[in-house]
Amino acid sequence: MLQAPQKVRFGDQVPPAIFPSIFGLLGLGLAWRRATDAFQAPSAFPDLILGAVTLLFIFATFAYLLKISRRPKVVVEDLRILPGRAGLAAMVLSVYLLAAVLVPMNPAIARGVLGAGLFAHIVLVILVLHSLITGPAEQRQVTPIWHLHFVGFIIAPLSAIPLGYQAACEVVLYVTGAIAVAIWCVSAVQIIRRDPPPPLRPLLAIHLAPASLLGTVSLMLGHIPAALVFAGWGALVLAALLLRARYLTAAGFSPLWGAFTFPLAAYASLLLLLAAAVQSQGLRVAGGIALLAGTLIIPVIAVKVMQAWAKGGLGAKTNAARV
Repeated sequence: MLQAPQKVRFGDQVPPAIFPSIFGLLGLGLAWRRATDAFQAPSAFPDLILGAVTLLFIFATFAYLLKISRRPKVVVEDLRILPGRAGLAAMVLSVYLLAAVLVPMNPAIARGVLGAGLFAHIVLVILVLHSLITGPAEQRQVTPIWHLHFVGFIIAPLSAIPLGYQAACEVVLYVTGAIAVAIWCVSAVQIIRRDPPPPLRPLLAIHLAPASLLGTVSLMLGHIPAALVFAGWGALVLAALLLRARYLTAAGFSPLWGAFTFPLAAYASLLLLLAAAVQSQGLRVAGGIALLAGTLIIPVIAVKVMQAWAKGGLGAKTNAARV
């Protein structure tokens, strides 16, 4: 007797690759919130973006947690592959951005969300370190995704500073800044020695994110010279990415294009915040251009990734663990 085919349930193979573009959308909404200060624009538009993306993030997170509830080991399996490591990091770091979204609305809830994000991030780092130590040697190679795992704590101050944790955020700034510099240096040596394969080249865009966030946090803590330095370094990284755009996209569209989204949103936020702080028209224009570019690019990438998930092929394409 022939066995009936196994029924595919919702959530059985949720790909972590959906989260980088959601992460980028949350960053875009926060960048538009910065634009309300830089351009005296109405707040309704960023609130609309942030409200819609928050619902999308909650839905996607629920789907992935459903997958975990059916077989917890899928987390470890997803961490063995680059799209999984990047996606799970983006999912956890999105909780920090959600806390930043909530700060003006309800500081008490924002504080709880921040705490949840910090706990989840620490657990993720422990799992990543375990995977790196116990996995094959080639898995221990430094990649831009390391910024998300080990420098990603720099996102927490976006909400922690307004909530009154300035002293702790100073420590986070210096520690993550040192880690980011180390990853930049090692990555530069690796790129000189060996050309990354075309499918993995979009991940190089992640190098822009730490510069943007370190600059933003420096500015929020009152370190304007440091913020200007990070903004300048970010401009060099962005210029290099733009000059090599064809090189970065040589393999064609893939879910890894989500790596283009959140760094661009973060850099636009930095420029807009810096423009308001130093009253620079040039920075205001540059921030507006970056924000416009992000508004045109980030949703397109997110829609294509979500369409691939909805059609059911994204999990297999990214080798996502299955229940």
